[in-house]
Amino acid sequence: MTDQPEEVRRLLEAIDALEAIQDDAACASAVTEVLNQWPSQHSRLREIRQQRVRALKAQGKTWAEIGTILGGVHPTRAQQIATGLRGSKRPAKKAPPPDEERDT
Repeated sequence: MTDQPEEVRRLLEAIDALEAIQDDAACASAVTEVLNQWPSQHSRLREIRQQRVRALKAQGKTWAEIGTILGGVHPTRAQQIATGLRGSKRPAKKAPPPDEERDT
């Protein structure tokens, strides 16, 4: 494993432990419980990161330095994180095709 903070390692180990649950029903149930709670935890993680990025900027770090700290993100993305803008890697949803009239 790469050199990771203890908290990251423990989170990844917890996911491994879920996968290792022998009983299929117990595993599926536990994973469902985690996934049900994930949206609020995901938002919480974003907020924590945003606060810490703002703190780094207040300490005098440049956006490039902050981007490096965040794992090599572009300085513009680091600035977006500080303002709470969300990145999007998903393609935009296409509009559904219009209903076609059919002769019957």
